Order: sequence, then C-alpha cells, then structure tokens
Amino acid sequence: MKNRNSWQPTKFILKQGVLRANRNEHYVRSSSRLLVDLIGRFYGAKLPEHARGELLDLGCGHVPLFEAYRPFISDNCCVDWEGTLHKNEFLDQTQDLNEPLQFESNRFDTLILSDVLEHIREPSQLLQEMHRVCRKDATLIMNVPFFYWLHEEPNDYFRYTRHALVYLVEKAGFEVIRVEPLGGAPEVLADFCAKILRGIPVIGKGAGVLVQRLVWAFISTGTGKKVSEKTGRVFPLAYGLVARKPN
Repeated sequence: MKNRNSWQPTKFILKQGVLRANRNEHYVRSSSRLLVDLIGRFYGAKLPEHARGELLDLGCGHVPLFEAYRPFISDNCCVDWEGTLHKNEFLDQTQDLNEPLQFESNRFDTLILSDVLEHIREPSQLLQEMHRVCRKDATLIMNVPFFYWLHEEPNDYFRYTRHALVYLVEKAGFEVIRVEPLGGAPEVLADFCAKILRGIPVIGKGAGVLVQRLVWAFISTGTGKKVSEKTGRVFPLAYGLVARKPN
C-alpha cells in the first residue's frame, strides 16, 4: 500500500480490540452505524483467523480495514476505481473491477472484497479473476448487503441470497468455509427506521441513532441474540462469507 505512514482510520476504528463504525459523520452516516458495527464485528473475528501473507484489498476505498488486518499480513495491495473528485493516495493500482485484474496468476494469499460485489456488473467474472490471482490455499473474506437501500447509484446492481453467494463463489473455484447473516429482523428494522428518520428535520438524526442503540442493546442480550440469529436466516441485513482456494 502506498503512503501507509499517512494512513488514518475512516469507516472503521479499532477501539480496545473491537472493530466498530467510526462515529464521525464524515466517514459513516449516523443512519448506517449499526450495519457498519456488524460488518466490523465480522471482520474483527475473521481477519485474525484467516488473513496472512500478501493481501489484495479490492474496491478498498481509503483502506478502512487496514488497521484490522495489518498485524496478520506481510504486505497489502490496494485496488479501486479511479476517483474523479479526490485522488486516493493509498492505491497501488486503479482499474475498473468489471475488467480482468491486472495481476499475474497465483500471487496473493488473502483477498478482501468488502461492500463491492453488489456494484459489479459481471460478478462471476470478478470472482474467477480473484481465483486466478490467488495462490492455492488462499482465503477470500467478503461481505455484501441484503435488506439494504440502493446506494452509489447507478452502480448498484444486485442483492445476493446466501444460496447465490455460495453458487457464485464455488463456480469460481473456491471452497466455501462459512456464510453467515450479519443481523436479522431487529437490525433490518433499525436500519430502515434510522434511514427514514434521518430525513426528518431537527430530531430525525438523533432519533435514528437512538433506535440503533436500543436495538444493539437488545441483540446484546440472550433473548435478543436468539431473535437476531433465528430471523437472520430469512431476514438478513447483510452477509459475510469466508472461502478458500483448494490445494
């Protein structure tokens, strides 16, 4: 990664060993804190277990996961679309991820694809390219939204069920280790309400934050956790997936 010494946290912050959403509105909208907290919890659990060697971070933006995976890897390569308004000083390479990846085969040990696949016109092509550029026994760690509003339009193309994710990832040649819902019905309702409330003048933003806090407190209880896990099978807010390239 270029200019790693000038890197600063953006979307995620690592606080007392917990990866969570940045509370600065400049980096994470207040109405999306709950989802970003869930995504952070997923990567906070999976990166120590699976990240290693040379890591390819695709669609990385300003590399928000860098602090979380840095202790476990030897190097990271950052790739994203070329920004038209602000130059991204951390990118090693800019390219359209709908096109073949500009890397030699069998290079990377870990692949990160965070909040990207829904923006790819030909997802099978990208996954096959990712399979090509990683070494045998490499690990893919990724997440996608499911019950979530349209964003970054017009480049928002798909929402994937767990069955579609498994199909696409296995079709590309990976072996799926785990697919898990990130949130269930309580989290879906909180995210929906927070985004609707945000449009209400004066009180809307604060009300949305309160709703998310109350739901987080609920799902932190034994009963709330059970409700979230049970409903997450059919009402997931998002999905996290871990896969590997077989030997």
